[in-house]
Amino acid sequence: ELDAQGSCQAGATRSRRLGCHHNAAEAVGLSCNWDANVAFVKSFAPLADPDSRILILGSMPGTASLKAGQYYAHPRNQFWPILSAIWGLEGDANLANKPYAERLPAALAHGLAIWDVYAGCKRQGSLDSAIADARLNALSLLRQRCPQLQALGHNGGESWRHRGVSGALGLPVFRLPSTSPANAGQTYAAKRDAWRAALAPYLALN
Repeated sequence: ELDAQGSCQAGATRSRRLGCHHNAAEAVGLSCNWDANVAFVKSFAPLADPDSRILILGSMPGTASLKAGQYYAHPRNQFWPILSAIWGLEGDANLANKPYAERLPAALAHGLAIWDVYAGCKRQGSLDSAIADARLNALSLLRQRCPQLQALGHNGGESWRHRGVSGALGLPVFRLPSTSPANAGQTYAAKRDAWRAALAPYLALN
């Protein structure tokens, strides 16, 4: 069974921009021991089922998400509002207005799976630029669990850096605008439209 810890080592400091070195299994990397006083934090198990058609890959849950134990829990993260908009879920039906326990089955019902590229890392705060000593999730194992999977979308630039790993699965891979509040350079409408265009071939959208 997949959890958020099965994966190989990968150095991931943005400061040195070395990225990861991948072998045929999944990834082999460099560990940088960035700061012994920074705790290693772990991501979540994947949200997926055998009917999932597209996998959205974030980088690593932020502080608010880790504290809540929920994907995209920061109130200004636009992940759930964007999905709601492209699925035509308005008002009380908007997933952002639903309890988290109701968001997950809604995502699965639309064929959407959620995970992160990192199983864990050291990081002060929530910024991707602070990620160090990262460990990659074993995407190939999730692929076996999701036989209907058709594509993978990377939510933001840090996730996109590992397109070599996702691309090794032999499925279409594309970059999506980050839904993080740190991505203030794009409007909500621009992000929503980009997500709708990218997901339309794989999901039933309004």
